Formats: sequence, C-alpha cells, structure tokens
Amino acid sequence: MRDTEQGLRHVEHVMGTVFSFDIRDRPTTAIHRALGDAVRHLHTVDAVFSTYRHDSAVSRLGRDEIRLADCPLEVHEVLSLCARANRDTEGWFSAVADGTLDPSGIVKGWATENASRLLHEAGALHTCVNGGGDIQVRGQAAPGTPWRIGVAHPLHPAELATVVIANGDLAVATSGTAERGAHILDPHDGSPAAGLASVTVVGSRLTMTDAYATAAFARGEESRDWLESLAGYEALAVLPDGRTWRTSGFDRLAS
Repeated sequence: MRDTEQGLRHVEHVMGTVFSFDIRDRPTTAIHRALGDAVRHLHTVDAVFSTYRHDSAVSRLGRDEIRLADCPLEVHEVLSLCARANRDTEGWFSAVADGTLDPSGIVKGWATENASRLLHEAGALHTCVNGGGDIQVRGQAAPGTPWRIGVAHPLHPAELATVVIANGDLAVATSGTAERGAHILDPHDGSPAAGLASVTVVGSRLTMTDAYATAAFARGEESRDWLESLAGYEALAVLPDGRTWRTSGFDRLAS
C-alpha cells in the first residue's frame, strides 16, 4: 500500500490475477478502512467462486454436494446475474458452457465493481480499480483530467489497440486469447471461440460490461450488430487477421 497526499495505491494478488487500486482522493480513515474491506471482499470471492478450489461453494455446488440453498448469498446473486446475462445475450453468455458450473465470466467484473462501490461509499470519488485488465473508474484522474485507459493489442503485445477516455464513471472489459489462451467457449457446442482476437466493451458498470464482452467474444463477428443494439454500451473488436471494427459511438470515447 502506498499512501501520499494525492491519493492511495495498492496492488493485491488474488483470484489468479492482479488487482490494482488507484485512489486519487485525499486518504482518510474511512477510505483506508474501505480499501481493506475491498481487499477482503476479493479474497472472499476467490474462496467462494474459484473453480480451482475443490472446497469452494461453486465447486461443491457443481458436483451436487450441496444445494443452492446451502450456498452463501453471494452465489445466489451471481447466478441471478448469470441468468440475466444469458437472457440479454441470447444465450451467448453461459455459466455452464462446457457442461460444468463456472460463472467466472461474470465474477471478476462483479467483484471489481463491488470493490469500487465500497470505496465510493466511503468517500473515494476519484478511483480506478483494475481487476486483471477489467476496469471500473469513477470521477477523474485529477481535476479537469480524465482517466486514460490503455487497451492492449491482442496481436502485438507491445502496442495498444486503443485508449479509452473516461470522464466520470465508466467500465472497460476486454475478452480475448492474449493472456489465457482459448478459454472462452461457444456455449452452443462447447468449442473454443475463435472468431475474434479480442473485443473490448465499454459501459457504465463493470458487472454486465464484463459479461457482455465474454458473450461478444464467444459470438465472434456476428456480435457486431448485437453490440450496436445495446443502449449505453460501445465496443471495439480486433479480428485474428488484424482488422478491426467498432460500434458507431466508440470513437467518442477513444483517442
């Protein structure tokens, strides 16, 4: 944790990735306490939802060792959000894409958004919470200065595909194969999705933005018209051959 007059920064290794907190408000006791609560929340989420932990509630539920009624309330909330995402995406988001329970496509965004909310409720109005590349920002980086969020190019790791400019609350989620390989499946046949190299979705809140990015990647090039139809969301896609496309309003958010 790094505390200065201008803000507070912290990095936490959890959920198999790196979470970073960049708080641009003057650190107060309440903000310090909220940051601790946010970090503990992330570790709780990992313990409850990790599919790599044999004893997590989600793993045990997926093996029918326990019932949904036996699970923590967080599991009920996340599975309800998964059902909503499934409806919104016409079935392209699924928590059971390979036949086993795995809500990972929404959990990280949900956990990051919750961490951001805890900080906001404590008086931190200008923050960036980055959960393994999925980002929720609030306010500004400095008075009169927007947040600038670089999106890595999936085919050229040393380059950026775009920079998203955030004045106020904004969420940015990217799905692709660059970091984890072919981990997103077509929920209709269980095959690895391969139609896009990456897709970045921008919205106001990260939970559904993250879910929509996962669904769009699974859907491939056919996701363009669906993304265009989503009110309050914009997107940029990079194809395997390096070509790109973007929704009609994306350029208003990017540089």
